[in-house]
Amino acid sequence: MAVYANLTIDQGSDFTSTITVEDSSGIPYDLTGHSARGKIKKSYTSSTSFPFTVNITNPADGEIDISLSSITTSQMKAGRYVYDIEIEETVTSYVTRVVEGQVEITPGVT
Repeated sequence: MAVYANLTIDQGSDFTSTITVEDSSGIPYDLTGHSARGKIKKSYTSSTSFPFTVNITNPADGEIDISLSSITTSQMKAGRYVYDIEIEETVTSYVTRVVEGQVEITPGVT
């Protein structure tokens, strides 16, 4: 079910993006009764991670907002990272990865 999508984030800036989770037919997946989470790491085995703030904003339409504050992005060195976003069905605790990919942190001057 996971979709591969790369992100570009400006170091030292706030970041927000909306993800629409869809089923295999392209129909928005109903996220009612789910929670969501996500992290960025320098590599899959890194012990240091940067968690996204994740909110399911429109469950019926499968919409998830992910964000990072400027404080968090300023702590990240410029370069490539990996990330993923997972949903968890709250009753059964069944976890599904819905988005994954690479993140490019572009360096800032200010």
